[in-house]
Amino acid sequence: MSPTPAKPGGTRIPSRRTVLRGAFTAAVVTGTAGALLPLLDRDPAAADRPAPAPGPGFGSRATTEEFVEMYRGREIRGTATVVVPAGAPADDRAAVAAEPVTEIRIDGRPLHVMRRADGTYLSDVRHYESYPTLRETARAAVDELGSARLAPPAAHRM
Repeated sequence: MSPTPAKPGGTRIPSRRTVLRGAFTAAVVTGTAGALLPLLDRDPAAADRPAPAPGPGFGSRATTEEFVEMYRGREIRGTATVVVPAGAPADDRAAVAAEPVTEIRIDGRPLHVMRRADGTYLSDVRHYESYPTLRETARAAVDELGSARLAPPAAHRM
């Protein structure tokens, strides 16, 4: 290995390894700051507002969709409840970002429903199609079931 070349004035030129290490460190610091910025980017006026009253459990609850109806001779019930973590900002961003807890029952038996990333729903009965609302998801499941009943939920054992 040859020593690092010197400039005519006697100062040393940084090695390639030193330059790359510095660039990598700067990239890591920038990426970390970008990832942590949403946590630190709070609305200063939010501190002046009162915190939402906590509901049962660890957060406040807001029901976004709820229905009960008879459809083709079957009783369908559905709810989507957003649980906002306690201590979250009191604005609408926290409610939009929180994942809703969904439940659909057909004749009293639960229908497993999943929410997709685009906000639509799909069920175990109709898992190849998604629907914009829980009501439409429940109706599609009833259409697919016909006269059959949902199986009772299986107990998970390990």
